[in-house]
Amino acid sequence: MLLEGQGINALNHLTIGGCDSLELCEKYGTPLYVIDENVVREHCRLYKKSIDEFYNGNGLVFFASKALCNLEMIRVVNSEGLGADSVSAGELYTVLKAGMDSEKICIHGNNKTDEELEYAIKNRVGRIVIDDVSEIKKVDKIAKANNIRQKVLFRIKPGIDAHTHEFIMTGQIDCKFGFALETGEAEEAICKALEYDNIIVAGVHCHIGSQIFESEPFKEAAKVLVNFMADIKDKTGYEMFELNLGGGFGVTYTEKDDPIKFNKYIEEVSAIIKEECAKRNLVLPFVMMEPGRSIVGTAGVTLYKAGAIKDIPGIRCYVSVDGGMTDNPRYILYQAEYTALVANKAGDEKTEVVTLAGKCCESGDLLGENMPIQKVESGDIIAVLTTGAYNYSMASNYNRVPRPAMVMVKNGESRVIVKRETFEDLVRNDI
Repeated sequence: MLLEGQGINALNHLTIGGCDSLELCEKYGTPLYVIDENVVREHCRLYKKSIDEFYNGNGLVFFASKALCNLEMIRVVNSEGLGADSVSAGELYTVLKAGMDSEKICIHGNNKTDEELEYAIKNRVGRIVIDDVSEIKKVDKIAKANNIRQKVLFRIKPGIDAHTHEFIMTGQIDCKFGFALETGEAEEAICKALEYDNIIVAGVHCHIGSQIFESEPFKEAAKVLVNFMADIKDKTGYEMFELNLGGGFGVTYTEKDDPIKFNKYIEEVSAIIKEECAKRNLVLPFVMMEPGRSIVGTAGVTLYKAGAIKDIPGIRCYVSVDGGMTDNPRYILYQAEYTALVANKAGDEKTEVVTLAGKCCESGDLLGENMPIQKVESGDIIAVLTTGAYNYSMASNYNRVPRPAMVMVKNGESRVIVKRETFEDLVRNDI
């Protein structure tokens, strides 16, 4: 299985964005994160084109920066006309430093500190998503002190079963995020916010989960939220004017994954929004969404060098690589599945089934189990696909392992966008 921008050259090597993967390893070392810029841009353009087509340009796509947050990534999505959402002061700092217009930034978080709220408001971010009733008074107070009327959205739990892993389901009532509809707390919070002078209640937000392969949950969530907006209008006379439907669109990690096309999802959901607004006599809201994984996930590949190989007869074959949970903790967190191949034998048939193991002193440090792959020998380059999202973002220095470099490739050229950490970096803040 190869994905967008990937190929096999005359040397039988995997190519990424026109670059020979083995040449990348020789030039930059391993482990190595590789991001295909053209794939990222194509995905950004598809989202933006769909918003323009199905909502007549009355909307905005925010890149979910938690998926992959570094200066160059934000510069790329910014240049394609996208905004960004941030969930911490660190992400916000990065997004601002990369040159993003603060009006195109949306702030999230279930426990924003006073310092984070003040930093966001002073930088005049476009929207803050209220996640807890205590934030209402805080936002109003800080906004008043800075002579600002701050636009806010309210994160709603629409009670949708998104058919995903329980760790990444975020739209049901038993969740740390947002306000429930069933209990009346969502309505109560919005009515309370309408009493404050320095808050503009722009609309509502939801995020029903991640890695979702169906359009129905998104359509149902849109229906629920539009009707909630109409209920608020009927009760208070106030009509909210913005609707943020979050992200969560699935991508291809293995051959069994069958994600919907982004533009198809947007088309289907737009029809529901228009229909429900007409039924409830609402003006069509400004529509936003927050894709992250679906923009950068399949654009990323991580390259490793194979080391020790331990074949336990009748049990399994362990192939150890020079990375692991420090650069990709997703398997140990929630058994995320991946596709792997031997980059220097990319066109060969996959004749082995192996467990890819990391180098950390942790028995659970695996990148995957029962993974079909070409015959592996020590020294081979192993490519793990679809690692653009939540790999670098979740990386750590466990066992004092320096984090890998990241390169961006485009049309056969490559450039470093994140330097490889050094041992000196590991002790930089030690005293």
